[in-house]
Amino acid sequence: MEKLCYNNRERRNMLNLDDSLIKEYINTEDYQYYQPIVDLIHQELHNQPATMPGRDFLGWLDIDQMIDEKEFKLIEKLGPQIRENYDALVVIGIGGSYLGAKSVIELLSPYFDRQGVEIIFVGQNMSTAYLTDVYNHLVNKRFCINVISKSGTTLEPALSFRLFKSLLMQQDPENYNKHIIATTDANKGALLSQAKENGWTTLVVPDNVGGRFSVLTPVGLLPISVAGINLRELIAGAKQASVDFSNSDLNTNSAYRYALNRQILHRQGKDIEMLVGYEPNLVYLCEWWKQLFAESEGKNNQGILPIGAIFTTDLHSIGQYIQEGKRNLFETVIKVKEFGVSIPIVEDEGNLDELNYLAGKDIQFCNNCALEATIQAHISGGVPNILIEIDQLDAYHVGYLIYFFELAVSMSGRLNGINPFNQPGVEEYKQRMFKLLGKE
Repeated sequence: MEKLCYNNRERRNMLNLDDSLIKEYINTEDYQYYQPIVDLIHQELHNQPATMPGRDFLGWLDIDQMIDEKEFKLIEKLGPQIRENYDALVVIGIGGSYLGAKSVIELLSPYFDRQGVEIIFVGQNMSTAYLTDVYNHLVNKRFCINVISKSGTTLEPALSFRLFKSLLMQQDPENYNKHIIATTDANKGALLSQAKENGWTTLVVPDNVGGRFSVLTPVGLLPISVAGINLRELIAGAKQASVDFSNSDLNTNSAYRYALNRQILHRQGKDIEMLVGYEPNLVYLCEWWKQLFAESEGKNNQGILPIGAIFTTDLHSIGQYIQEGKRNLFETVIKVKEFGVSIPIVEDEGNLDELNYLAGKDIQFCNNCALEATIQAHISGGVPNILIEIDQLDAYHVGYLIYFFELAVSMSGRLNGINPFNQPGVEEYKQRMFKLLGKE
């Protein structure tokens, strides 16, 4: 495998974990007690003995080996080509096949007036209303498809693929195969067979990376590239995280410390974790994080229920419950330090809203005050708070944050005696659904 090259810049303090707010629940002796256990799990993750559950799905740990340079260059080539030649990219996938890419794109793209190709996600639901609207939206547009599936037989994306492939065939009957890119298994599966038969461009879903860990593989990288996001910066951030977290010392490894904090709080009856952001573009990061932790830890009648919220918006809907409801939850708050933009508050002559005392200050100052005040209020109400601070939202820092959470859930699951890398329960509903559908 040709190794990926990127700018591996030394950036320290990329992420700051502030767990001083939970000292009422966790003390130094707890860390000393668990350090030998963390050491053993760390060795297990990196040495991957034959007895380790899920050892075949740890390819994401080694950023250098996860994707080779040749395939990466192909993705970098395809991204600009799609932006130049199409009005829309239809990404077909479900779960990890869409959430990771969607979260990065939403984090690193403008809210409005996005330039270039439109990226539309389908295959994550079977809503007739949604699919009809997407179909009608694409009727007169030049579009291509990136269908993402290891097997090609997962119901939701397979149905969407049939629908939008048929539209391609209507629009360009002789050349429609040129408009399809399949991200699938390297060696087997229904989708790979179709790709070979029809000459589709193919990208590889790594065998040793589970879906919810696949955002930094071709699964997520092609849509992210089409969005115009710097892939090498994204990967470089993840690489730096892998370097920063290469030892098991709880004093320096914030990913392991976060994992341990979660489990100690869990053992004190905190069964729900709420990931909180104060920026609207963090909503899909919360969705990706929910799958990562729920699918990894929700087994054997165990696990912390992960939920997400965007403040201050959601404070005006669920804030009352957080403040005074059942005391079985804790919050992990993401704070972004710098945005590179400023909106000063102007003085108003009438001052009917009584806000002139804020004149000259910045709106972000108000958002930061809301963050601090909410943390203080919730702590006083008996809700533990963990604070994760990152310097800014760019590709490098987002790559770093992704690796942080992936490593943290691996440690957290193993601390709870769980195999964090399988998802046997997902198959139960599939079997029942296929039975109702009449599949033999």
